[in-house]
Amino acid sequence: MPIPHLNRKSFSVDRPIPPPTWALLERELIRAQTLACEAFFDRYFDERGYLICIPRWGGNDGPDDAIENLTGWPILHALGASDSILHMYKQAWEGHLRQYTEAKTVEVPIARDGMYYKEFSVMFDWFHHGEGLTVFNLQGLSDPYDRLFQNRVRRYAGFYMNEDPQAPNYDPMHKIIRSMFNGSRGPLLRKATALDWAGDPIGVEGRFDAKHGERNFEEMLAHFKDYTDIVGDHPLNLAATTLAINAYMLTGEEKYKAWLLEYVDAWAERTASNGGIIPSNIGLDGTIGGECDGRWYGGCYGWGFTVVVPQTGALADRNAHVRGIAGFGNALLATGDQSYVDVWRKMIETINSNQKTIDGQVMYPHMHGDDGWYSYTPQPYNQGALDVYYWSMNREALKWLPTDGWIGFLEGSNPGYPTEVLQRDFSTLRQKVQGMHEDTTTLDTRLSDDPLGFNPAVVGSLIELMLGGIPPRHGEPLHCRVRYFDPVNRRAGIPEDVAALVEKLTDDETTLSLVNINPVEERMVVVQGGAYAEHQLVCATIDDKTLSIDKPAFTVRLAPGAGGRIVLKMKRYANQPTLVFPWDRD
Repeated sequence: MPIPHLNRKSFSVDRPIPPPTWALLERELIRAQTLACEAFFDRYFDERGYLICIPRWGGNDGPDDAIENLTGWPILHALGASDSILHMYKQAWEGHLRQYTEAKTVEVPIARDGMYYKEFSVMFDWFHHGEGLTVFNLQGLSDPYDRLFQNRVRRYAGFYMNEDPQAPNYDPMHKIIRSMFNGSRGPLLRKATALDWAGDPIGVEGRFDAKHGERNFEEMLAHFKDYTDIVGDHPLNLAATTLAINAYMLTGEEKYKAWLLEYVDAWAERTASNGGIIPSNIGLDGTIGGECDGRWYGGCYGWGFTVVVPQTGALADRNAHVRGIAGFGNALLATGDQSYVDVWRKMIETINSNQKTIDGQVMYPHMHGDDGWYSYTPQPYNQGALDVYYWSMNREALKWLPTDGWIGFLEGSNPGYPTEVLQRDFSTLRQKVQGMHEDTTTLDTRLSDDPLGFNPAVVGSLIELMLGGIPPRHGEPLHCRVRYFDPVNRRAGIPEDVAALVEKLTDDETTLSLVNINPVEERMVVVQGGAYAEHQLVCATIDDKTLSIDKPAFTVRLAPGAGGRIVLKMKRYANQPTLVFPWDRD
């Protein structure tokens, strides 16, 4: 098959090497996960793409959980898994849209006319929106040319840019999303009730295994009894900017970037005026704490949100502000401006400066209430610290992170990590498949989140090792140093028989090993800087040969059984991010 014109530099690797253990494990793990995903899909989804369960509304087991069961599938395909993965998750996406548009609540006012409207959740928080968009927001890695995907990307972003008069979620004067509950039918501008969160009454005991441990519907309501203060803006809503960055990367239209930066900049200003701590409530008048009697730490999922677990009476801290870091990462992706990373870095420093010594041990706070900082532990506050380090490559941030595992490997202190973690993933995969086979739930006893624990897409280690990336939280884009395309088959993902290992990362270099484990046939692979071509590749060096690139991507020809270590010089976040495949760019 002729290779399409790629309009880029090419590099040949001809030196044969014995296939490394990590390379064989990597290829087999992708293959085994594909087979397991096919079995999982056959077990839990019907021919329409509907999840075989009792469809319900709510924070326990709602429509977001139905598609969350396929978390990791888009990345698995983008890594190089079979096209069957792409076909299955698209079928499930279409199916769950129909399933939950048809599904209606009886007692919960929000969803009486359908849980989805215009193919989007009618009204909920971005903790759950993010889970429900885990698959869709990463489809562009493999399938950006799908017309339905393109239409939805624009429509979804428009819900937060006041392009749909039925969804007035955004207040451009105060630069806020007006409620924590928002969606295709707009914001909820009253206090939420436990029923809004828990969904319609349902018999639990003897029938369902509620994942929060509730034994009856009364305990479901009790779980959410304090989840009332949702009016006004919350850092969770910053995750909505992923819709805008998707639209920007798809279309290149400046309006999406402009809205994203307007909204993130407003949060950066609020954080600066609040002593460097991102507030967890912004009033409808734009003031910090405006809907919580001036308390910057107030509100549902806020800095002071500690609730009682109804089954045990224990206290649980449920501060979800960290989801807001998505907005700052999206702003970095759109601009390359490291000041967005500095907002979160300074917040970590500020919080940890409130350390104190308790019984001779230094302790760090993680929550803030009426009496000041609380929830002190020996572990420094480090939510978002990995993102800060990865985005900035500022080595000062390493002090907040464990130095074993992947970070230790990148630092050169854990050379056996790739083999160890891939072997561990095989064990995890086996346990998931075994759990699926032993699952005794049936259509009428299965909630939408029951299959979550059996999802066979175990992609975290593959993201780290193959892409030099960090696994995205629910609904966020992928941040990585490199990714791969198959120019022969014209698809995203590393070609068959090729394995990749990112061995070292610095601010301007990526050390990458590529191996063709096929001893008979050569392979061609396109290496791109970043998930969305945001990194410019300056040059590539292997042995004593250096190739000048000065493009976001280049092609490597791997001779049969050949492999080598390539050092890539790069300028990070130098390019406008795009979903366009390499051979379709100028």
